[in-house]
Amino acid sequence: MTNVAEDLKAEAPFLGSSAPTAEDRRRTDRKRSPREQKKRTANIVIYGVLVVLVVALMVPFIWMLSSSLKVNNQVLTVPIQWIPSEFVWSNYTDIWTRIPMMGYLQNSLYLAVIITCLQVLTGSLAAYGFSKVRFPGRDVLFLAYIGTIAVPWQAYMVPQYIMMQQLGLTNSFNALILLQAFGAFGVFLMRQYYMTIPDELCEAARIDGLSEYGIWARVILPLSKPALASLALLTFVNTWNDYMGPFIYLTSNRLWTVQLGLRSFVGQFDAEYAMIMTGSVISVIPILIIFLVGQRYFIQGIATSGMKG
Repeated sequence: MTNVAEDLKAEAPFLGSSAPTAEDRRRTDRKRSPREQKKRTANIVIYGVLVVLVVALMVPFIWMLSSSLKVNNQVLTVPIQWIPSEFVWSNYTDIWTRIPMMGYLQNSLYLAVIITCLQVLTGSLAAYGFSKVRFPGRDVLFLAYIGTIAVPWQAYMVPQYIMMQQLGLTNSFNALILLQAFGAFGVFLMRQYYMTIPDELCEAARIDGLSEYGIWARVILPLSKPALASLALLTFVNTWNDYMGPFIYLTSNRLWTVQLGLRSFVGQFDAEYAMIMTGSVISVIPILIIFLVGQRYFIQGIATSGMKG
């Protein structure tokens, strides 16, 4: 009878006759191996650090949003007033009449879309040649091209401007589009992703009679959506936030981007910081929307682009 009672007690949790008690849970915790406990502690520490980092990264954005709803003399108060004493919602309506904000946004969007499309096109084509086409000196040429990333833009900024001036492209979008249509980083990112695609697919396509352009368009590109999305997002954000390029090449107010337009609120002796923060919030919205739409592909592309060198 004793053995039967013990068997029924052991089978009780599986039969659903009794729920685990607090004593059972404590006994289970004590039975956990030290390795599992260390792993659990490490996970708690990691998540705690990540939460702190996220909060630290969000502080500037929270301050920017808060400042956009204040009057100008309350933006730089010490200590920081995180919640305005009075919400000035009129800042978001006044900015459209104070400066041609819509025109600035359209100029930024035009440049960002055109340059993004060109960089994705040229970067993916060049990356296909460096990863799937064999020719003498391919690796040396690739290393030399990627080495240009290490050269700071300030080193060749003046020669570039002189070239654009002699070509008559200053004070136009064409100068910025021509200079930013090609990017070594985009080629590197796409090549790293293409290296993860088996070469056998390209060989099979060549046997079937496809040209190199056909292989790139019909085989490689459909498999490269995460990398393409990552490159497109990074290029769009970089172009949208660019200040020095438009500042150097665009002198006419009708061609200014939103980053240059916000400079209109900076005077000789003072600056309207509330309006600057309002314009900054508006300028962040398109980037936020694009990132939220393509974040899945972006994260996947960044995670897989470094799998194979």
